Amino acid sequence: MDFLSFILARRTLCRLSSHPDALQAMFTLRQNQIEALDQLSRESFVERMLVHLNRFFPEHCRALGDASMREAIDHGIERAETYGIVNERDVCLYIDLMFGFGRDFDTDPELPWAAEVLNDEQIAAPKQRINRLHEVALEEASRAGGG
Repeated sequence: MDFLSFILARRTLCRLSSHPDALQAMFTLRQNQIEALDQLSRESFVERMLVHLNRFFPEHCRALGDASMREAIDHGIERAETYGIVNERDVCLYIDLMFGFGRDFDTDPELPWAAEVLNDEQIAAPKQRINRLHEVALEEASRAGGG
């Protein structure tokens, strides 16, 4: 921003500050704007997840193809949200577990430990829940692998 633009912006803000309603209107997001930002954020997350999953689960990704991968990521986001898991890092971990143990690992009767952890009311914070789920998943994978 050059000096003239800075002065003009500052003058505009000074005028608006004497009219609080105008200033508030300038910085108030409408619901459709919030939804648009949410959609952009979600699309950005899906793109980053595609890169991540292609790196760590390349065979799955090749077998599924782009459209099915996007659908699987959306499914993972929605399933994680049902457990209060909404932080990007935590959702990424949930989707990793989904790719490692199966699309519906959280309700799979063959994997009762997943539902037990995800529904454990003693673990109130979603971050603690996903971290505990990851720990148990590693223990189960190690046990299943004989190690």
